[in-house]
Amino acid sequence: MNIKEVTSIAKSRGIKSSKLNKSSLIRTIQLGEGNFDCFGTAYTGECDQYQCSWRNDCLGQKSQEKH
Repeated sequence: MNIKEVTSIAKSRGIKSSKLNKSSLIRTIQLGEGNFDCFGTAYTGECDQYQCSWRNDCLGQKSQEKH
């Protein structure tokens, strides 16, 4: 998901996004959803947050960073 899409989601939830990077913005949204603010922190590639809306994007981000 690109930053424009994430910003749109944040805006729809009343979250100001002007000074946040993508990861920080997603973490803010996660807190608003009642989840852990853990986007991008699964350094071992494992995640037990199966219901998280950002799970695929998060784990995909880690695999892209390794290359």
